[in-house]
Amino acid sequence: MTEKDTHPSSTHPPLPPTSEDDQFSCLRLLRSRRVGISTYQRLLIEHGTAQNALAALPEVARAAGVSKYTICPEGVIHAELKAGRAAGARLVAQGSADYPDALNDLRDAPPFLWVIGDVAWLQKPAVALVGARNASSLGTRMARGLARDLGAMGYVIVSGLARGVDAAAHLAALDTGTIAVQAGGVETIYPAENAELAVNIAKHGARISEQPMGLQPMARHFPARNRLISGLARATVVVEAAAKSGSLITARDALDQGRDVLAVPGHPMDARASGCNMLIRDGATLVRSAADVLEALAPIAPRAPERPLDAPRERPRDARTLQETAALHSQILSRLGPSPLAEDQLIRDLGAPSETVAPALVELELDGSIARAPGGLLTRAS
Repeated sequence: MTEKDTHPSSTHPPLPPTSEDDQFSCLRLLRSRRVGISTYQRLLIEHGTAQNALAALPEVARAAGVSKYTICPEGVIHAELKAGRAAGARLVAQGSADYPDALNDLRDAPPFLWVIGDVAWLQKPAVALVGARNASSLGTRMARGLARDLGAMGYVIVSGLARGVDAAAHLAALDTGTIAVQAGGVETIYPAENAELAVNIAKHGARISEQPMGLQPMARHFPARNRLISGLARATVVVEAAAKSGSLITARDALDQGRDVLAVPGHPMDARASGCNMLIRDGATLVRSAADVLEALAPIAPRAPERPLDAPRERPRDARTLQETAALHSQILSRLGPSPLAEDQLIRDLGAPSETVAPALVELELDGSIARAPGGLLTRAS
């Protein structure tokens, strides 16, 4: 029995389990041998409920050539749920109000997350900061500055609780909110030197994991962890990274997920900067400060100031009349075709301010006139 590239046809998140029994059965299905996320989704679609899927699973396995297949024992799930309660962790199901909406964009979104901390942080706009474990003093200083300044502008900082850049970013963002995505069980702290930091993250943010409670992280778990770091964030900023590193895997995941990738440049002779320099060469936005990151992101809507009811209304500088909107839509569509075009290139071709073009692109995307490909590329819908 192998994972297939089949996914639910709907883009909407699945309905969460409606009872504790349903949740128990769903978790048992997911934890069964050789059942990954794609197979889990397919089995639920084909059999309607987790209970039905569990009953059919041995026969499905036999048809796939796996003999003597047994589903996950109930005792294993009871033990995991008990361990979660003991650790003060919450089990959050996809489709529930507490599940991070950003992860619903992922084709392989985890059906369940264990969370220690305040789940409210999972719904806030976020930026991922990742980089080298053996970061230079300049790299850690840059990570701290970016995390501090982006946090002050309302962004939650997401990283992976590793030593080096990750730890520096988390530490600098404790006052404004940070999320640590762990490769092992959510109560299993790795590396051990970050134990105190992990406790503070749970107090000032959240730690999350899709893995079972108690799982010790192994090398194969980190790439899966990386896709959640980028998936939670509007953009991923790579501070320092070697040419072959986990940070570049995270950047690649971000591109596949249609997120922005940004990188801090470094000296050509420093191996820790080679990955960042490669990303910039290949089109990643160059980052000198938090201002560069903010410029690349759609702004968080500020809270509107109170206005007396009789105060005159002023037309915002970037407000568009219906005629202007129609003209801009027409210009955009005339420049797009079936071949993907980068959004920044389109803006340059139009010669219009990005703050004017960006809302128009959202409008066209919502009405189905244009589509976004991975990496933020735009095409005209057929």
